Amino acid sequence: MAPLVIHDLLQRAPRLRDEAGWEPFRPGVQIRRLYETEDGGPSAALLRYEPGASVPAHEHLGYEHILVLDGAQSDEHGSYPAGTFIVNRPHSAHRVASDTGCVVLIIWERGVRFLGLEPRLD
Repeated sequence: MAPLVIHDLLQRAPRLRDEAGWEPFRPGVQIRRLYETEDGGPSAALLRYEPGASVPAHEHLGYEHILVLDGAQSDEHGSYPAGTFIVNRPHSAHRVASDTGCVVLIIWERGVRFLGLEPRLD
């Protein structure tokens, strides 16, 4: 597999929404996994938000790094247009939304824990 080069990803940013390989992640949000570990450790992915999509409140179990590649996303702390790099610290929490849709590169040190959700019984 070829290495991920940020410069190349930035060049492709306007076309990423239309590329193949996206899978459902949350309602209105799709994912393209770049790598992941089975033990809940480090992982990276591209997330594609449809206009108006959101991710519910969640707590970061480790550091989370986000590079907004296209469009804009927002949370309780502000709005982040393309080119913004965000670092969320362990045990911080927020909700994420995108009014216009966006594509982000996201790198997790560890996973997240969704807040306020009842455990599934199935």
